Amino acid sequence: MIVDQWKEAFLRTVQYYENAGPLRAAALDERLADWTACLTEIVVQTCDSLGWMSAARGNKLHILPVPHSEYLTLDVMAFAPTSSGGWCFPVAVAELENSPDQERIAYSLWKVLCVRSDLRIVFCYRRSFADAPTLVSYLGREVVKALPVADRLSLKGETCVVVGSRNDSATFPYGFFKWWQLDKNTGNFNVM
Repeated sequence: MIVDQWKEAFLRTVQYYENAGPLRAAALDERLADWTACLTEIVVQTCDSLGWMSAARGNKLHILPVPHSEYLTLDVMAFAPTSSGGWCFPVAVAELENSPDQERIAYSLWKVLCVRSDLRIVFCYRRSFADAPTLVSYLGREVVKALPVADRLSLKGETCVVVGSRNDSATFPYGFFKWWQLDKNTGNFNVM
């Protein structure tokens, strides 16, 4: 599955010394703008490691007819190397939401669900991991289950929510990120 491939590449990329230190420090100090900037770079590097080309803040993409750093106001949009240079669908999209407001996180999830892509990811942050299951349950109930069942079942690709927290900093990055994948049939997110 593409989400498993991406998760493995992400965990490998985030461990590089130049990535791990700044991201871990930003999370522990709750400098969430810095957390987002570091995470953006790591997501782009992860996409690069999979052979994908990415558009993100500070990473302008030139394969589409109109070069941009961000498309559709999505934080990261990645394209397969087979993209011909014309308009094409992304292979992956990611939103990196640093707001503690669950409605902003819900908006980020809704936004990625509106995009045709093989992989949709929402990263968000919680001070304590104990808050993550409640947030993920809220996202399933208020966003996914709000969609008509036929629309939810027709979603192509995979969707996951990744919650970063400062709880298990000793086991960075494994204890730092918790992963949930959407089950389109039930409308629930399951722990990965």
